[in-house]
Amino acid sequence: MSHTDSVQTRELPDVADTEALGAELAQSLSAGDVVILDGPLGAGKTALARGIASGLDVVGRVSSPTFIIAREHKPGSPDRPGMVHVDAYRLGGLDELDALDLDTDLTDAVVVVEWGEGVAERLADRHLLVRLRRDPDTDVRHAQWSWIDG
Repeated sequence: MSHTDSVQTRELPDVADTEALGAELAQSLSAGDVVILDGPLGAGKTALARGIASGLDVVGRVSSPTFIIAREHKPGSPDRPGMVHVDAYRLGGLDELDALDLDTDLTDAVVVVEWGEGVAERLADRHLLVRLRRDPDTDVRHAQWSWIDG
């Protein structure tokens, strides 16, 4: 049985708002945390991941990891964690993530997983689930997030 903290929501009128939410969420993240980003194509998952990376001050440009499955971003300063950005859409399961032989131990970084719901929850006892939706009429994104205990 899982426990869910209170759900928070926010309207995100443009990409800058999505990135700003990511940067804000990053302030409460630390090494070993898992963030699962859920939403259809074009909902803003990669923009949110860019914001998280910015808030964590990691090194490197954040783009969709679709074709490489996982991309590591080293810490920008010694007192902050790195980030592993994963695309679970083509990932057959966590065994494949382990097989990628990432240089970073997942407990030393914040792990941000796009398309991860139903796959990545087992990476940690607790994870931040962020659901993103796009209003087809206005292009405004809507985010809802909460910490979930596994």
